[in-house]
Formats: sequence, C-alpha cells, structure tokens
Amino acid sequence: MSLLSNSPSNGAPDGALAPDTRLILLKDWLVSLNLVDPASARPASADASFRRYFRVDVLPAQQAAHGATLIVMDAPPERENVPAFVKVDALFAAAGVSVPAIVAQDVERGFLLLQDLGVSTYLQVLDHDNASTMYAEALEALVKIQKASQPGVLPEFDRAFMLRELNLFPEWYIAKHLGAVLTEAQAAELQKVFDAIIANCLAQQQVYMHRDFHSRNLMWMDEKNPGILDFQDAVYGPITYDVASLLRDAYISWDEELVLDWAIRYWQHAKAEGLPVNKDIDAFYKDFEYMALQRHLKILGIFCRLNYRDGKPLYLGDLPTVLEYVRKTAGRYKDLKPLVRLLDALENKQPQVGYTF
Repeated sequence: MSLLSNSPSNGAPDGALAPDTRLILLKDWLVSLNLVDPASARPASADASFRRYFRVDVLPAQQAAHGATLIVMDAPPERENVPAFVKVDALFAAAGVSVPAIVAQDVERGFLLLQDLGVSTYLQVLDHDNASTMYAEALEALVKIQKASQPGVLPEFDRAFMLRELNLFPEWYIAKHLGAVLTEAQAAELQKVFDAIIANCLAQQQVYMHRDFHSRNLMWMDEKNPGILDFQDAVYGPITYDVASLLRDAYISWDEELVLDWAIRYWQHAKAEGLPVNKDIDAFYKDFEYMALQRHLKILGIFCRLNYRDGKPLYLGDLPTVLEYVRKTAGRYKDLKPLVRLLDALENKQPQVGYTF
C-alpha cells in the first residue's frame, strides 16, 4: 500500500484533491489514452514523498509496443515537480542510461504514464555473490551521466543548499528525536563541523548529480542494468555525491574493504573517462567521505522528519546504519571529531578506547 494512504487529505492545502478523487481523475485520464486497463491499477511502490505509483496492464493490442505493464505516476503538482522529472528523464536518457520512457503525460495535473522497469530493486536483489557486478554496472551508468554534464542546465547544489540540508540534523534529529537543546558552545562546534564539510564539498568539481542514487531507486534489469528512478531532484554538484549515496547507502551496508575497493574502481574508471575526480586517491577518498557525511547528517534529519511530521515511522529503523556511518567517518578526521564528542554527550555514551597493533 502506498504510504500516502496514511492521510486522507494527502497533506495538500484546503480545497486540494484528496487521494481518492485524484485516483478517479487518474483513471479517467487513462481511459482517454486507450493504452491500458485502468481497472487493473494496483500500488507499485511506496514512496517517501507525495508521489504514488501504480502498475497497470497494457491492452492486448498495445503490448507489442509497450510490454505487458506500464507504471502510472500520480504526483500532485502543488507538491511535486513533474516538469523536473520530464526534463531529467530526457537528460539521462540522452546520456545512454536506463530511465523509464514517458509514454504519455499530463504535466498540469501531475500524471505520467511510464515504461515499467521491473519489480526488483537493487535492495531486493543484492547479495555478497552479485554485489560487485551490480555495483560495477551502477557506477558505469553513473559515469555516463557525469560525462554528459553541462553547467547551467540543472539547479546548483551550492553552499546555501548544503547548509539547508545539514540544518535538518539539529532541527529534527537533535531537537525533535533526542529532545536535546544545544548549548552555545555545542552549537558553535557543530557549525565548525558544518563549515569543514561544506568547504570540502564546494572545492570538488561539479557534475550532474542524481541526489538519491541508491539501492531503492535502482532497478535490477536483464539488460542495460540498472534501471534508474526517482531522479526529479537532480542538481549540478560535487562529483563524489552519487558515489557516496550508492556505496554508503542508508538501507544496506557493506564491509569497508569492499566499499574502498568499489570506490577505487570508480575513481580509476572516472579518471580514464576524463572526469574531474581528484587526481590523488587519498584526496579523492577524503572527498568521498566528507560528501557522504553531509548526506548522512541530512538523512538523519529527514528520517526523523518523516516520522514526527509525516507519520512514516518505518525510516527510524534505518537510523542505526546511518549513525554508524556518521560516527566512523567523523572519527577519522581531526576537524570532524567534535561531532563524535557531541553525539557522545547527547546520547550519554562513554568514548570507546581502542588499541592499535
């Protein structure tokens, strides 16, 4: 069932259409297309946003052209940027990666009929036997997207953008989830950590950035793997962002040796393709880690906001994975270590003493 069914008003302003009314309009639109059977519509996936997805059966006469099923996106236009989805879909398709073809669209009302890229996400299929192959294919697709990058086409992931995201951490994780109030000294220390993260990320070269390139948004396909979804928030930003999003995934974690190996393989491939990654592998990996930390602090805030504001508690189950990433990364760099001390203080944890042999 779609997560949107939690709220009869869909969180929309007064007078906006409720989900059942939108579904009626959606089915009427599908009838007018004469491509699919509207009565066959069933939930295709849940979403953390206000979008809903339905899988529909293609009419027999149309199956040769479109396959057995298509996906319908219901994206309330007052809440979701449908024109951005259409724009980025075309950009990524031109880059040579697998994104859903748009079969029909009513952008004004927020309805899209899309190619069905299958039922299995990376998250559902990944295991230790296939992970290296699947990540290699995903990183190869990412390099294609990055090679197609042009400035001035997508919004910029600039300092203000990064800081807005980082501030979700004190607002929703510290204040709302932990119920803590930072002292002036703690707030100043946290700001210094934010400044260090932002300085590193802004110094990186810029490319097209999916922003959610991870195991739930990549579909396992028989050919041209992976299918790429949920790209409507794409921006122009640091080159390590999507690599960090994929390899330091909030929903599935791997041994650090594996992650390091995959990151090095990406770095070698990106360099060979002329992409502007840091020329030194140690410096590149530091860029990767700082970028991952920016993302993970944002995610801690977003997962808590999804629970407390939007009534979606499922994401709280992924907090421990993200927190472990945050602690390990912050503990490795001098200018990030105050973050570990802050978390220790807020969570009443004693610092662990380790031994190196």
